[in-house]
Amino acid sequence: MDILLQIWGGSSYLLNKICFSRAERSAAPESNKAWRLRSWAIFLAGLPAWVTVFILEHNWIAAAVEAGGAPAMLMGFIIALRGHGREPRWLDYMARFSVVFGLAASLYDFGGITTLTQIYELCVAAGFLIGTYFSAKDNVNGYFGFMLGNLSCAVLMGSQGYYILMAQQLVSLIFVADAYRARRRAGRG
Repeated sequence: MDILLQIWGGSSYLLNKICFSRAERSAAPESNKAWRLRSWAIFLAGLPAWVTVFILEHNWIAAAVEAGGAPAMLMGFIIALRGHGREPRWLDYMARFSVVFGLAASLYDFGGITTLTQIYELCVAAGFLIGTYFSAKDNVNGYFGFMLGNLSCAVLMGSQGYYILMAQQLVSLIFVADAYRARRRAGRG
């Protein structure tokens, strides 16, 4: 089960970053839209595997933030489909609630911030939220959030023996950097 979750979650999130990179390299608006839709759909498909891995390891902050990222992912999909200004506001509120809940659950479970793992989780949470939220809004700064999240998650997964997920996070980092560079070169960021 462990390996299956790593392959499912890891490949989904890696494909998501590859699709983001392809979207940024697309010259035609239709192609950009198609790659963004694929990216957000694949992101959502990998979410259950990641949440399960985080829960199994009692990474409550990361689990709640990851689950709370579903509204931001859905918002990204809706924006890619319909365009800016047509996304439901309740998705924002739901994501924010999940972050607070995840932090509270972690503090309760561990009796405060007492482990290095929780610090990694906070960095994963910050990177994931910034990356997902800004990317959903088609803001180039979201890629910096993803970079922080990818590096922090690679360290967290490696420290817990999830080496497939660690490798996936490091490879994803290459595609995130490529997407950022392509967006800047195109002058759209």
